Amino acid sequence: MSDETYGPERAERLAALLRELAARIMALDQEGRLLEHAAEMQKLLGTVRSELFHYEVRVTYDSPEVAESRRIVEEAERQLEELRFDEHEDDEDE
Repeated sequence: MSDETYGPERAERLAALLRELAARIMALDQEGRLLEHAAEMQKLLGTVRSELFHYEVRVTYDSPEVAESRRIVEEAERQLEELRFDEHEDDEDE
């Protein structure tokens, strides 16, 4: 798994981690033992927090190829807008 991407499998594992954390909290709470397991909660929260951070950072990461593609598209859009602007000026001159 690349450190620079966050694929669907890793995203699903993160979702599963979040569900497991939620289920554990709910179970302990129903038993009235939630605060007795503060150390366990700290560990689980740390694991989930770390993975959430990687998700947030990596899901928005652009690989060099994606960045170049984005640059090309943005350049083409800018050129198209300039052409439209030039055509609009030409129409006003007539």
